[in-house]
Amino acid sequence: MFLEGLDALDQKIVSLLIENARMSYSDIAQQVGVSRVAVKMRVQALEKRGVIEGYTTIIDPQKISGAVSCYFEIETAPQSLAEVTDILNACDTITQIYRVTGKNKLHVHAVAASAEEMERLIREVVDPLPGVLDISTNIILSRVKDIKGLRL
Repeated sequence: MFLEGLDALDQKIVSLLIENARMSYSDIAQQVGVSRVAVKMRVQALEKRGVIEGYTTIIDPQKISGAVSCYFEIETAPQSLAEVTDILNACDTITQIYRVTGKNKLHVHAVAASAEEMERLIREVVDPLPGVLDISTNIILSRVKDIKGLRL
């Protein structure tokens, strides 16, 4: 199991927060059978250890009129990899950058407000990247399954 490093109580707390990160300490305490203060202390300890990295609101760009999601598979020369990741990291339209194994060294996601903005990103940022050996650009048509974070 992924949570073997956590005791049973922490596992229950984390499971509840994965289902609903907005759940109150009181509601969690009631479900796991300890005090609200104990839950708060446990959650704070998990945050301090980096087990819980943060809480966020996830927006589905396809629900916003005109938004375009895309991913790129980018193969770079080894000496260009750091520079390429720095350039991509500085771009607000780029939402995720993964260093991966295999032929492609980077898997990159982007979300643009419009097709025009996506085209501008490709033309002004992606196309001129230094040391690129191969690139594949894919527009995301629909979200079939999209799980965030660890599933227990």
